[in-house]
Amino acid sequence: MARSIIKKYRYSRGYLSLISRKKLHSSTDFGHRNYSLYVNRVLKEVVPQRGISSRTLDIMNTLINNIFDCIAMEACNLMYFRNRCTLTPEDIQRAVYLRLPGKLAKHAVAFGSEAVNRYVHS
Repeated sequence: MARSIIKKYRYSRGYLSLISRKKLHSSTDFGHRNYSLYVNRVLKEVVPQRGISSRTLDIMNTLINNIFDCIAMEACNLMYFRNRCTLTPEDIQRAVYLRLPGKLAKHAVAFGSEAVNRYVHS
């Protein structure tokens, strides 16, 4: 025998719509990555006996996403100023030098270049 399926509907904005029970997204915005796992891994490598609260993880995640957005926007601006249609590694390196202060930018570019080389040659 065929089972009768009872669906619940809700009336909103003049239309009947099916009620779904999907979980809401996490505290991070849609379209942004969550780096909490990676922050925890780095912390455990540096100081194995220490932990970090979820509030601090949210703050670190927001900081990483903001820095990523700033560097990406600066790299896109450099690409448009050069009248190019392709984002190159040089654009990203220049954006890092423009957005991050002195030694931090040097270290970021050095470690980033090393990571790209390891990825390409593996």
